[in-house]
Amino acid sequence: MKDRVLEHSKEMIRLGSKSFAGAARILPTATRRSVYMLYAWCRYCDDQIDEQDLGRDAPSRFSGSADVLAKLKSQTQRALDGEHVGEPAFAALQRVVARHDIPARHPLELLRGFEMDVEGRSFVTLEDTLDYCYHVAGVVGVMMALVMDAREQEALDRAADLGIALQMTNIARDVIDDAHAGRVYLPLEWLDEANVPVDEVADPRHREAVFGVAKRLIESSELYYSSAVHGLSWLEPRCAWAIATARGVYREIGRTLLRRGTEAWDSRTYVGRPQKAARALMAGVEAALAVGRRRRRTVSPDSRKGLRERP
Repeated sequence: MKDRVLEHSKEMIRLGSKSFAGAARILPTATRRSVYMLYAWCRYCDDQIDEQDLGRDAPSRFSGSADVLAKLKSQTQRALDGEHVGEPAFAALQRVVARHDIPARHPLELLRGFEMDVEGRSFVTLEDTLDYCYHVAGVVGVMMALVMDAREQEALDRAADLGIALQMTNIARDVIDDAHAGRVYLPLEWLDEANVPVDEVADPRHREAVFGVAKRLIESSELYYSSAVHGLSWLEPRCAWAIATARGVYREIGRTLLRRGTEAWDSRTYVGRPQKAARALMAGVEAALAVGRRRRRTVSPDSRKGLRERP
C-alpha cells in the first residue's frame, strides 16, 4: 500500500523546487523521505500565506491574511500536539518532528517569519533583513540539520547560515517581482543611500541603482555561504554531498545575477542542468574534504565571526 503522506510530499518537492528535489536524490532513503515531508509542510504554509500554488501564480499584490496565518498557527500547534489535522502537510510535519525530536519552537519560528510579511514589517537595516532570512529560511536549515542527525550547536549555527544565504539569494533574484507585489526586503538604508524611494524599486529608471543594492546583498551572502561549508563536517557523507550541491546551485544563481547586471530581472535567473551537474560533482569533492576536516577537528569557530547569531 502506498504511503499517501509520503507520496504527497514527494510530489510537492518535485513540482515546487527542482533544485532541492535534485539535491535530495543524493540523500540516504530514510533521510530523503523526512526531507520530503519537512519540505511539504514548509511549502504548504508558504503557499497559503502568498496565495500561490507551489510557489507560482502569485496575485499581483501581496495581501497576506492575518486569518490565514492564524489558521496555520492553529493547525501547526495541533499537529505538534499530536492531533489529527487532515491536510497531508501537517501529517508530514507530525512524522518528522516525532522521528527526529525537533523542538516545537522551530516550526513556530518559521511561522513568525510569515507573520512579518502579514504585518507588513519594514526592513530598515541589514540586520532586519537577516532577521527575516533566519525566520523564513535559516530555521529551515536548522530543522534539516536535525533531520540529518546533526545536533551539535556549531552544526546548527552553520545550517542556519546556509538557510540565510539561500534566502538572501532569493531576495536578490526576486527584487522586482516582490516590489510589484508591494514587498521590499532589501535594507531600506541601502536603498536610501542609492537614492531609490521604497515605492519605486520596480521603476525601470532606478534599475542600475537597485542592481547595485542587490549586488551588495549578494556580496554579503558570501560570508554566510562560506560559513555554511564548514557545517558539512557534521554530516554523514551523502548528506554532506546533498547539502553542498544545494549550496553550490544557489550560490551560482547569485553569481549569474551579477554576471547579468541590470538585465538580471528581464527574465528569471536559473541554473541549467549542465551547471547543476557540474555543481554536484564539485559538491562531492567539498563533502569529502569536509569529512576530512571533521576527522582532523580543524573547523574553527572563528569562521563565524561577525555573523548573525541564532535566537
